[in-house]
Amino acid sequence: MDLLQNLEYWHWLLLGVLLALLEIFSPGVFLLWIGIGAAFTGLVLLLIPDLAWQVQLVAFALFSIGAIVAARVFLTAHPLQSDQPALNRRGEQYIGRLFTLQQPVVNGEGKIRVDDSTWKINGSDCPAGTRVKVIGVKGVVLQVEAED
Repeated sequence: MDLLQNLEYWHWLLLGVLLALLEIFSPGVFLLWIGIGAAFTGLVLLLIPDLAWQVQLVAFALFSIGAIVAARVFLTAHPLQSDQPALNRRGEQYIGRLFTLQQPVVNGEGKIRVDDSTWKINGSDCPAGTRVKVIGVKGVVLQVEAED
């Protein structure tokens, strides 16, 4: 209790910096927004040094939630662009590629060998030896069509 009653602005600013540093070493982007909430709380306490610790905690919670909501709204309106959008979407990397069936597609289902792995496929029935083109991905199943 004594610690809470003696909070000063630099405690909040230090907490904000520590949370931002922890963000560097943790996966995801969550501690950053809480750190921003702590920094804003420190700035408010710098301007209004007589705030009770209960008000400081409420301000910290509100600033943290506000930072999270603001970031989410901004990132929804302005999604991050990548020069390799299919980097972590392995199936999407195969869209447009052609493969030769080693086994027939029966009842719309089959398998193809892609590099060093085997993928399930969906498409129209085709005999072995048919060239197929990957036109899409549903989960972990490649969608194919026979090449014309």
